[in-house]
Amino acid sequence: MRQIGFLPSESQAQTFSDYLYSIGITNQIEEGPDAPDQAKVWLIWVHSEEHLDRAKQVLKDYKANPDAPLFQEAAATAGRKREQEEQELKEYRKRMFTKDRILPRYDGMGRLTVTLIVASVGVTLLSRLGKDLNVIRYLLISEYLHSGLVEVGRGQVWRLVTPIFVHFGVLHILFNMLWLKDLGGMIERRQGAKMLALLVVGVAVASNIGQFLSSGPVFGGMSGVVYGLLGYAWLRGRYDPASGLFVHRQTVVMMVIWFFVCLTGIVGNIANTAHGVGFAAGLGWGFASAKIAIARRRGGPFR
Repeated sequence: MRQIGFLPSESQAQTFSDYLYSIGITNQIEEGPDAPDQAKVWLIWVHSEEHLDRAKQVLKDYKANPDAPLFQEAAATAGRKREQEEQELKEYRKRMFTKDRILPRYDGMGRLTVTLIVASVGVTLLSRLGKDLNVIRYLLISEYLHSGLVEVGRGQVWRLVTPIFVHFGVLHILFNMLWLKDLGGMIERRQGAKMLALLVVGVAVASNIGQFLSSGPVFGGMSGVVYGLLGYAWLRGRYDPASGLFVHRQTVVMMVIWFFVCLTGIVGNIANTAHGVGFAAGLGWGFASAKIAIARRRGGPFR
């Protein structure tokens, strides 16, 4: 989201905002700083980077002639458009909560997010917090300490992913599921279950192999995937606001601080390599996908 300028009154800002909305440029206005030596202004923010140039030109035209009929009629046009979108949203919600749905949405989560949480909690309970090796032995990346990925080489490729369902403590499963609920739910709502599935599998494979090479096969947890989802959502939303993804900078800072706290060892034996590899994979994926999405909308090459 980028600021493109300001207007001297709320009424002018609202009229201009309505006009932008009516031509498909999502935006918002907010009251500017109220300094004693400065007249109050209203700031104009545009959500998507791809609309910046057009929005700036429209603002220039508006300032030159704010009473033009084109702009004055914007409020009515914007009102009709909002009513239409609200009606479409109501119909969508009605379809989403029909009796034919097998698995409803819980607190904004989609089916895949709920499935991942249920599977993680189920494995954790059945394995008595990872203590019952008979339950988790086929979910670990390998059962051999010094023989490489023997089972994967024999076709048990699910082992590259399934360590994400194994957790070794109440706080371990609790925090991971809370983050999965928020991040996974947001990505699934905005970009669909297929995108979330690709992210989970891709980040899980990368982070699990990284952790295996670092410490051997006895590890588990969703945290590598969670860090991957965090990195993806942060950079995808930062460089492509139209994606609908957003992670507050303070959240990222907090998670990075927690990453370094885990490196100290004071919180126990943590799969730090999985965290680092997952976060790096998510950052790269988020940045690249944002650039590709913007290039596609502009009809030009990726750059």
